[in-house]
Amino acid sequence: MQGSGVRTMRVAGWLARAMALVILAGLAVPGRAADERAVKSRVAPVYPEIAKRMRVSGVVKLEVTVDADGKVTDVRPVSGNQMLSTAAQEAVKKWKFAPGAGDSTVQLAINFDLAQ
Repeated sequence: MQGSGVRTMRVAGWLARAMALVILAGLAVPGRAADERAVKSRVAPVYPEIAKRMRVSGVVKLEVTVDADGKVTDVRPVSGNQMLSTAAQEAVKKWKFAPGAGDSTVQLAINFDLAQ
């Protein structure tokens, strides 16, 4: 009898892990795949003075929509500090990408490092 209880716990644990993988797999696949578009010109973000004084650094991840001509049409923050995110978004709005077949979504990571 005791063996069946252990077996039930193992199956339940396996099932929970399998369900977690299915959920994670669903989260990892966005509604539309991120495209690789070459950047033709970049504008460096301005490190916010308050963030410098507070010694805030880190990576800001953005999802950027680019039109067929390579112009940024939308920038959405995915993660990162809000003070840094605003600066990153303002800079990326000025970037130019290589022309493409149509609108595409590009994932970017902007690093704010006090040492630079």
